[in-house]
Amino acid sequence: MPRTLFTADLHAFHAGIIPMCQRPFSNVDDMNEALRDSWNAVARPDDVVWVVGDFAHRVADARRLRTFFDSLNGEKHLVIGNHDSKDTVRLPWKSAVHVAEIAAEGQRIFLSHYAHRVWPGQRRGTWMLYGHSHGRLAGNSQSLDVGVDCWGFCPVSAPQIRERLAELPPPEAEGDPEPDNNGGPTP
Repeated sequence: MPRTLFTADLHAFHAGIIPMCQRPFSNVDDMNEALRDSWNAVARPDDVVWVVGDFAHRVADARRLRTFFDSLNGEKHLVIGNHDSKDTVRLPWKSAVHVAEIAAEGQRIFLSHYAHRVWPGQRRGTWMLYGHSHGRLAGNSQSLDVGVDCWGFCPVSAPQIRERLAELPPPEAEGDPEPDNNGGPTP
């Protein structure tokens, strides 16, 4: 049965990310190979994989970028990040959007490259998965960074996320109650 997996911030072809995030690679080719191998060790061809932004650095050569993309298992979706160039967005993603609301393994999930303090369905248990911060922004029991720098360079599953969320503190109460579909507050 296909699974839904999540990842972010691969920054393929981005040499500067290696020292910036203290990645254990000697050069960008080593990093790209490790990212591909880690992805394919986890994701099967029939899995759905959501990349929550920054798939590749904007200076990536379009032909090499496509070869890298094609080497990755799964049905791939992109939540567009700040480093995703038009060449990245034009890859044959199943979808390429700025935010997404999905369900996976019975869990409602809001996806954005940027962490949100509030999000749709938060008060009803919806998770908020993000990237961008490379592990420098603490999550809470409903919100978590799914970037490769936080997960051993691998995509992660809903059960893995659920396990890590259980270790985190609850979200702080934020602002007004979330409105229901009729515009009124949700009790």
